Amino acid sequence: MDLTSSPASFPASSHPLSRYGWDTRVADAFAPYDDEGLTPARVVRVDRGRCDAVTADGIVRASTAPVATADPLRAVCTGDWAALGHGAESSAEGGAHSGGDGPMPEVVALLPRRTAFVRSASSNRSEGQVLAANVDIALIAVSLAAELELPRVERFVALAWTSGARPLIVLTKADLVKDPATLGQLAADVGESAPGVDVLTVSAAEGDGLDVLAAVVAGGTCVLLGRSGAGKSTLANALLGEDVQDVRTVRDRDGKGRHTTTTRDLLPLPEAAGGGVLIDTPGLRGVALWDAEGGVGSTFSEIEELAEECRFHDCRHESEPDCAVLAAVDDGTLAARRLESYRKLLRENARIAARTDARLRAEQKRRFKEMSAVGRHNAERKRGVGRDR
Repeated sequence: MDLTSSPASFPASSHPLSRYGWDTRVADAFAPYDDEGLTPARVVRVDRGRCDAVTADGIVRASTAPVATADPLRAVCTGDWAALGHGAESSAEGGAHSGGDGPMPEVVALLPRRTAFVRSASSNRSEGQVLAANVDIALIAVSLAAELELPRVERFVALAWTSGARPLIVLTKADLVKDPATLGQLAADVGESAPGVDVLTVSAAEGDGLDVLAAVVAGGTCVLLGRSGAGKSTLANALLGEDVQDVRTVRDRDGKGRHTTTTRDLLPLPEAAGGGVLIDTPGLRGVALWDAEGGVGSTFSEIEELAEECRFHDCRHESEPDCAVLAAVDDGTLAARRLESYRKLLRENARIAARTDARLRAEQKRRFKEMSAVGRHNAERKRGVGRDR
């Protein structure tokens, strides 16, 4: 694959990567690398020190070694914009993917992320994990084939708001709910759990609602999120207009799905429908928060608004006098379940933040000790040299 051509100076609307999200903002961010003769690309998949990246000439396999980091929040991620250069050493795999026996392309630099969907790596660790970068819309798939789990919906919405993307809830498998009134009530229940977030009901099997959804995501970058069995792969195929993702049925005994998507893939949407790209992700059974206080506030905006009427500005909404939030629960204008979910997510976020701060303090202490040890070693060497003289 030839990386010598540089299309970065093309007008954004006619750029070969425009269907992958290239615009004036990306062009401005890439300008310094264009002067260095590097090639713009967008990461479509990451796998063990390498990635697939789309360039003006097609998809290439590239090494991520030059930008490797111990910080998972800075690791190469699907959706990243990158500057590619020629590798210094040839590689059999590099030759196979670069169109010859030459060196494998390398990710020399990543452009600043406009948005990033981040979750805690796990409930027992103090590291974040970026699931997708530079996303405009976060599609949260919720299956109507199972009982609604509103707290899970609220958790996804909080993370979506935190990412900087706009959340959109998609109720999948709507064909399984035969009564229109029941379907409308389910959508209303979900809507009450996500103020300010649009809720769409969709049946990929029958095509209902797909035209509306396709119009919403056209031209931008959307990430598809949800637990296994939510119908994400079926929905992805419907939006893509072809069977790109493997689809399997859920288990009868518990209604849970199996992981059919195992990597995070950036896939181009049909140009006839307006273009754009879709990032499909594996099913997420657990989604822990990461630095999501602002997102939690947006998800529970009615509670945040009520809190402004509390007597105390630091009211915890537990037993304080003249608490507007507790008053709303008492008179039925605020569901007690919402308040409990709000408290739970804030507690979790605070716990993870505290654990992260502790890890950073420990890391700084370790580095200080290493630097001190190096300093002592150098000082002893100098003294030894002085004595030899």
